[in-house]
Amino acid sequence: MKQIWKIVTFTGALWRYYVSIGVFTILLALMNLMQPLLAGFAINELRHGTQANLTYLVWLAIIIFALDLFSNLFSNISGHIGDRLETRLDYLLSHRYYEHLLTLPQQYYDSELTGKIINRLNRSIGQLTNFFQFVTNNFLQTWFSTVFTLIVVFHYSWQAGILMTIVYPIYILLTVRSSGKWQAMQKERNMHLDIASGRFAEVVNQIKVVKSYLQEKRELSVFDEHYQAAVGITTPQSKHWHSNDFYRRLVLNLIFFALYLLIFVQGARGELSPGAVVALILYGNQIRIPLFTISFLVDRFQRAITDSRDYFDILQIEPSITDQPGAKKLVVTDAAIEFKDVTFGYGDQTVLKGISFSVPADSRTALVGESGEGKTTITSLLMRLYDIGSGTITIDGQDISQATQKSLRQSIAVVFQEPALFSGTVRENISYAKPDASEEEIHAAAKAANAHKFISEFEKGYDSEIGERGLKLSGGQKQRLAIARALLKDAPILVLDEATSSLDTRSERVVQEALEHLMKGRTTLIIAHRLSTIQSVDQIVTIRGGSVDEIGSPAKLAKSGGIYQQLLELQADKGDKSKQKLQGYEISG
Repeated sequence: MKQIWKIVTFTGALWRYYVSIGVFTILLALMNLMQPLLAGFAINELRHGTQANLTYLVWLAIIIFALDLFSNLFSNISGHIGDRLETRLDYLLSHRYYEHLLTLPQQYYDSELTGKIINRLNRSIGQLTNFFQFVTNNFLQTWFSTVFTLIVVFHYSWQAGILMTIVYPIYILLTVRSSGKWQAMQKERNMHLDIASGRFAEVVNQIKVVKSYLQEKRELSVFDEHYQAAVGITTPQSKHWHSNDFYRRLVLNLIFFALYLLIFVQGARGELSPGAVVALILYGNQIRIPLFTISFLVDRFQRAITDSRDYFDILQIEPSITDQPGAKKLVVTDAAIEFKDVTFGYGDQTVLKGISFSVPADSRTALVGESGEGKTTITSLLMRLYDIGSGTITIDGQDISQATQKSLRQSIAVVFQEPALFSGTVRENISYAKPDASEEEIHAAAKAANAHKFISEFEKGYDSEIGERGLKLSGGQKQRLAIARALLKDAPILVLDEATSSLDTRSERVVQEALEHLMKGRTTLIIAHRLSTIQSVDQIVTIRGGSVDEIGSPAKLAKSGGIYQQLLELQADKGDKSKQKLQGYEISG
């Protein structure tokens, strides 16, 4: 119930829709109440046979027609408002979810499948909006119809009123008692659907790998396994719900049998007029609809509660990385970086142990170490995608934990090993960090990144669509767009997960030239994948066992006997074992 109340509280801006629908549902309830009364009046008048007042009967028919007409009109107006409410509610819930996801730390995404995150949103939003639309379109009308109906029934026969009244608590109690087990089965069903959806999204993103390794049947089998498990749960779940529904309705059958028997007996004794008997029978039939509506409402309610639990669990996750109270804007002048005794770990696994090194202003520093030693983690800590366990990281002497995240990340441009482009146009991707960039600025960045020529050859130039993750581009073209994006950001600090290791010689040469433009005048931290790149830096920091092993220039470390000298020797050896060892350092030669 708390979940539903939370939805109501942060969708308060929609109160006009709720009020409008409420007004129309009350009017509809009153109109539905009037029709059995008018039918009763007509029956009583018809008892007079040929002496019946024809004008009176005509007016009754006209009023019934008018009620039908306005009921039709108000019902559709209310439905239209309800549809608009559903759309607005869908937007607000989706916006709230997406907005919160964007505040969560990198660690959350490290442990969650993309498909599961999306599936939870779609499932939760769908059930919640359906529930609220159903409530706004039906609940008030059901409640007012019930109250007004019972008032009229008690007026005619207090015994019939009591029988109609006790139906509700009995029916609701029986419905609620059956919902606990249903929700437990729905939770398990959702778990399997999330796993299936998560794997589905992974496969779509990695379809080349799946096809190249001939694993289509395997992936389909994994998908089927979890989807069939979800389908398997549906059978006992449905059986549980409908068997309980049978018993609920059986109780109704018995109560309504007693109700109609009472009405007929009272009518036969003359305690009720024929018109009153007809009216009570019609009200008895009318009151069944609210009861079945309540059953459907409970079904929707428990689906909304169960299917939205993950939605609210995610909203309860507090962002672990936030601006500290009194955080100041980072002011970068020289862009000198310093790591002081920094430790970090993922859960119980320690990755970095007392890392200390400096990156002088306007210099290039390469991080070298075996795979898994924490090179990428160091750059992520600099951008504060994770918070360090202890120690400090400073830029121009300013502790980055005391600076606003916005000002910190505005000061750092990143070129990843994978270009990480978005669907859309060339222009949109280059100007991603500066959406209001002028045509001249975009072209200048593209030219500096050696991208302008190939972009101009496209039929639509800078307005060409590049496909999801830039699939319509070659590896070299994607990297040059990523470099142009970083150039346009024009940040004083550059993090470079060297992007040339997987390119052919020609593309590598063009991209490397673009990288030279990008690194000029910037403090650059490089995760190196080629020895040629390492040899051209100002400083090398080698990482071993999660700690700094050596720091020095390429010339100095080439004679130190450490990791860098070993890499040079492995490259000179040219043997297969040497190549394998180089790959362990993520170095391609």
